[in-house]
Amino acid sequence: MIRQYELVERIKAYNPIVDEEILNRAYVFSLKAHGAQTRANGDPYFSHPLEVAGILTSLKLDCDTIVTALLHDTVEDTLASLEEIEGHFGSPIAQLVDGVTKLSKLELQSDQTKQAENFRKFVLAMSKDIRVLLVKLADRLHNMRTISFIENADKRRRIAHETMDIYAPLAERIGLESIKEELQDLAFSEINPEARKSVQRRLEFLRKDSGDTVPRILVALREMLASHRLRASVEGRDKRLYSIWRKMETKNIAFEKLSDIIAFRIIVESTEDCYSALGHVHSEYSMIPGRFKDYISTPKRNGYQSLHTSVMGPERQRVEIQIRTREMHEEAELGVAAHWVFKQAASGSEGKKYRWLRELLDILDNASGPEEFLEHTKLEMFGDQVFCFTPHGSLITLPSGATPVDFAYAVHSDIGDTCVGAKVNGRMTPLRTLLSNGDQVEIIRSTVPAPSPTWEQFLVTGKARASVRRFIRSKQRKEYYSLGQAIAEKAFREEGEEFSLLVIEQVLPRLKCKTAEELMVLLGQGNLTGKEFRDSCFSTRRRPGVASRALSLMRGRLEQPKLGSTSIPIRGLMPGVAVHLADCCCPLPGDRIVGIISTGVGVKVHTIDCDTLVSFNDTPERWLDLSWDNSDGDDCVHVGRLNLIVTNEAGSLGEFAMAIAKCKGNISNLKITRRTAEFFDFVVDVEVEDVQHLTDIMAALRAMPCISNVERARI
Repeated sequence: MIRQYELVERIKAYNPIVDEEILNRAYVFSLKAHGAQTRANGDPYFSHPLEVAGILTSLKLDCDTIVTALLHDTVEDTLASLEEIEGHFGSPIAQLVDGVTKLSKLELQSDQTKQAENFRKFVLAMSKDIRVLLVKLADRLHNMRTISFIENADKRRRIAHETMDIYAPLAERIGLESIKEELQDLAFSEINPEARKSVQRRLEFLRKDSGDTVPRILVALREMLASHRLRASVEGRDKRLYSIWRKMETKNIAFEKLSDIIAFRIIVESTEDCYSALGHVHSEYSMIPGRFKDYISTPKRNGYQSLHTSVMGPERQRVEIQIRTREMHEEAELGVAAHWVFKQAASGSEGKKYRWLRELLDILDNASGPEEFLEHTKLEMFGDQVFCFTPHGSLITLPSGATPVDFAYAVHSDIGDTCVGAKVNGRMTPLRTLLSNGDQVEIIRSTVPAPSPTWEQFLVTGKARASVRRFIRSKQRKEYYSLGQAIAEKAFREEGEEFSLLVIEQVLPRLKCKTAEELMVLLGQGNLTGKEFRDSCFSTRRRPGVASRALSLMRGRLEQPKLGSTSIPIRGLMPGVAVHLADCCCPLPGDRIVGIISTGVGVKVHTIDCDTLVSFNDTPERWLDLSWDNSDGDDCVHVGRLNLIVTNEAGSLGEFAMAIAKCKGNISNLKITRRTAEFFDFVVDVEVEDVQHLTDIMAALRAMPCISNVERARI
């Protein structure tokens, strides 16, 4: 366990003006707060926050962050309170401690919900101060180093999966490569210990077989660079076991064919020297095709810069070589901590680098609940990268497998919501097209937001999925609200009362609703029936006879005036009500019909066998029993819709159009829905008098040789 003076000395090594007094007070406060608590391995619990602080000193972090590390478990695991922390150490440190503290005192439904709620709180905290994430990663790293002492195997696996799914990707996002790799390797040993042992045995065999290969390759690379008078340092290291296994799995290749089991790093003085060293390496050794990546001109999302190449190196070994400057190397090793400013700063480059954090906040805003947020966050964290460009040349970084819709949402949520098409490299492509490195993407937009629910089948970014679900939920909620309001208004009419929000507000507590809008949505969803609503509103003042008279009026049983020539001749409607013929079944005089009441729309008329009516089975109060009014001449124009399959022959279109005209029908619209070498499929709208007129036209068409099939359209 680190001694108090040792911790202070570590910090003074990179920050001579450190506030020793506050560090000593935090050390003593945490030691007393944790008291006799012990960890699973029997060590004093205080050893954990002390080790977390030690990890953060290796990242050369500021005094407030180290103090937060010492105190990070006091609120969660001891009797200390945030108010006490704030009184002793100030508001900034108290806020950092609160950001790291779990929501342990909430009564949550399940472990998964608890994990998701904690993560939501954590994301909000680190969006205000990234140091919250640094403390949390150090905390998780030490917990993973000691995970073997937890006796419950299921708990160990759950923690390991959480580390692999959330914390390792977060470490990668802020450039803490060494912490990311260690977290992955420790989690790998719990999740798939057999695979890890297998890779370890192969690696040990390779080392025995190759002997002193690594030192010899290092010498050869140094001599080659020196011969070109290039000042550089060269080092080599074995890849982590998880990294090796993952490449074998994702690329489906054998261990022997991996080219980057050993990585060699060339560190030079300038960016120009990076490309110069690359040229010398490629001129000296054969490059392995498809294994070159330039992360200097197109950095990773976390700001990582380096040149990567794989070659058949000295002694005909397949080796990976990374080339970078000293500044790039510090950034790669320490990430955000490599240039710590106290920081919420600043420059445009910083804003781009942590754009992913803003995207997590967008997901948080759009997600319906903690579980959905956690699901979309995992999508946002994972995936190799694809670099694409806007028409103006701006670089957009996306995960592998991204589509133009993912691209649109990455640029801006409004662009994603209004996306209707895309041009990739100047050519129109389907929205499900997979993007490749270097693609230039132009989004075609509509004036009205209309994300499609089918997009979820191919979207890969969490932000895009969350935005689409948010739009769909919003649209569904509006529909439920309209339907619920129609049910509520009908309940009032049946009681002979005028619709009143005052009455509804009085019954909200009884129905366990906070607002009238929430009540309407429940009615529309069917979670509250119309009868339950009516009983709650009128149970104490129901008057016999009123409901039946209101219902009779609603059903239009009273005699109504003759509809004018511009109206639809239908019986069973109240005077003045808006009426629409449904496009899904195109009802005609002679069909048996019903009406469906919709708020803001009026009554929509369907044929009795229309498939759409199935969706209204649970709301019988919206149905009206209607019939056509044949008492007077009908001057209305009615449209029947037909599906035709016509042989692909010269003159076929003219023949069936002439047949319709001979039967005194008029084609008002015609659309080709499908074509093959043999047949054309048409949807034809025909103006007719009634259903019998349409039946006569269908009989005439069936008699024609060019017509393969004709039937009345049902959508």
